[in-house]
Amino acid sequence: MRKSLILLPLLLAASPAVAQSAPQLPPELTDPATAQKLANAMQALSGALLNAKVGEVRAALEGRRPTARDRNLTVGELARRNDPNFDRDVRQQVANIGPTVQRSMNALNQALPVVMRDLADARKSLERAVANMPDPTYPKR
Repeated sequence: MRKSLILLPLLLAASPAVAQSAPQLPPELTDPATAQKLANAMQALSGALLNAKVGEVRAALEGRRPTARDRNLTVGELARRNDPNFDRDVRQQVANIGPTVQRSMNALNQALPVVMRDLADARKSLERAVANMPDPTYPKR
């Protein structure tokens, strides 16, 4: 009986701490569908970048007038000159974006409670340091 009288107040006092959930990222950020949407967007962006025409800029940097061939030269064509597997490598890297983002978000979600606790500790330390600073308006002796 005495144990329960001692333990009951402790349990009631601890319940708000237990009831508080650890901070987490919104479910939309950890959803695999979001990661897939990001991968699809990256595929479209990489395609647009590879199709950007840069021949005229290249000719200008080389100090010459652009030719008809220069006007149609794209970033992708420049990249393919040095790497015959360029297209395959880009597709593979873009395909890995979704799973990589998902793993990163899950790792961040797991680390977030610790980061938040450390930030709160840092805030408390800064508050203590500021509270202990001398008052600049205090008269000097």
